[in-house]
Amino acid sequence: MDVRLYSAAVLALYQLTLLLGIALLPVAMVTERVGLRLPIDRLVTQLNSAYDRASA
Repeated sequence: MDVRLYSAAVLALYQLTLLLGIALLPVAMVTERVGLRLPIDRLVTQLNSAYDRASA
């Protein structure tokens, strides 16, 4: 049961992170012109890896 709960929680976090990345896309484009970079891609990659490990 704990593994299923963990897997579901990681999947939910992964999906929320994707939604956040899509919502912040205009902000990311503006900040990149200024020279700053939002680390959303690293967060999505890490959560994707965590979900893959949990579902295996």
